[in-house]
Amino acid sequence: MNFPKDFVWGVAASSYQIEGAAREDGRGECTWTRFSHTPGKVKDGDTGDVACDHYHRYPEDIALMRDLGVHSYRFSVSWPRILPTGRGMVNEAGLDFYSRVVDALLAEGIQPAATLYHWDFPQALEDQGGWTNPDSVKWFVDYADVVTRALGDRVKFWVDFNEPWCSSMLGYLFGQHAPGVQDAVKAYRAAHHLMLAHGAVVPVIRQNSPGAQVGITLNPVPQLPATSSPEDIRLAWQADGFANRWFFDPVFKGSYPMDMVKLLGETLDGLDLDAVQSAAVPTDFLGINYYMRWLIEAIPGRPGEWGSTLPEGAELTAMGWEVYPQGLTDMLVRVHRETSVPAIYVTECGAAYPEAAAPVNGIYEDPKRVAFLKGYLNGAALAIQQGVPLKGFYVWSLLDNFEWAHGYEKRFGIVHVDFATQKRTLKRSALYFKDVIRNGAA
Repeated sequence: MNFPKDFVWGVAASSYQIEGAAREDGRGECTWTRFSHTPGKVKDGDTGDVACDHYHRYPEDIALMRDLGVHSYRFSVSWPRILPTGRGMVNEAGLDFYSRVVDALLAEGIQPAATLYHWDFPQALEDQGGWTNPDSVKWFVDYADVVTRALGDRVKFWVDFNEPWCSSMLGYLFGQHAPGVQDAVKAYRAAHHLMLAHGAVVPVIRQNSPGAQVGITLNPVPQLPATSSPEDIRLAWQADGFANRWFFDPVFKGSYPMDMVKLLGETLDGLDLDAVQSAAVPTDFLGINYYMRWLIEAIPGRPGEWGSTLPEGAELTAMGWEVYPQGLTDMLVRVHRETSVPAIYVTECGAAYPEAAAPVNGIYEDPKRVAFLKGYLNGAALAIQQGVPLKGFYVWSLLDNFEWAHGYEKRFGIVHVDFATQKRTLKRSALYFKDVIRNGAA
């Protein structure tokens, strides 16, 4: 399927997952540094201390992007690399690093797309409550002001937050991500402050980066009833409220879904829910990270509780997520119909699969990832045909990297990384993506 000639083809990564240099040039400790060094939190005790060593090897990685022909590189800025304690003194070495990255990208004709927050929160501020502290809104705005003042003359595509659902729910409710808290009250406080920070920071970015596109990235997950039973349908709508509407409604309606407010009850005590009106600040685009769908079914004998299931015989990635490109099409169409956002970008989409033992003729063969990308790119093209203003697609990810609590076991990259030697080797999926970019068709 063909894509518009001005369609943006990109690759994505995030700071803690690839940079390494965790204790170099004045970088402060982040929550993921603390979390990954806590026994039992990350598979095999892996950490992001070195990761892909992108901090030192970024020229090599940008050369890879150039050779693949990508139009844009979506990266994130490490908050504690800029402000080691989260506030106060600016670490100029940190700003200089990102300035060098931006200049190197522009020199190769690659558009820098910067994400201000992709989960590496300063540990010094986490010790003061992190996102559960109302002051976190001002902390974030002050940090964003520093970064956008320094880079806003050259970076013209800004994402303020990456997947606030993960930051709040995986970090403060389920405890699977840093800071590893399991407390529903704290989780919804964190989510609330993330939404307020979004509303507060967009005008600051606009002021410091005139003419830039500014938006937020959400990670919608279709929550569909497993059967036609009324209970499965009801619970699927609740699951949708938890996974999707709790963040989409503030951003696009300035309110929380009332059915969820009622359901959560005392969990929300003390929060000024009306304040979330400020989150509905106009943006230029919405970023969509898409990975999976869930089929929701009632749990027998446990009224009101649900579980998720998969279709019989479903094809799965190494993460256990279903390969279902139609879900991307359907979600893009839904988002377009339910919001007034003028542009949508798929800011992440990709898959982890078991790696080949060795390259063949200098290439790692990954046929399942090639098939995955072809399916999801066609799913994106189908959405465009249905009127969705989809403007670009960023593959997750350029490099194999530190995959959060999974450590280095799960490989999402279209470029293989030997973490012992840091050697980069193309996978077949990288060459496929190069052809897609060259031909404008999947």
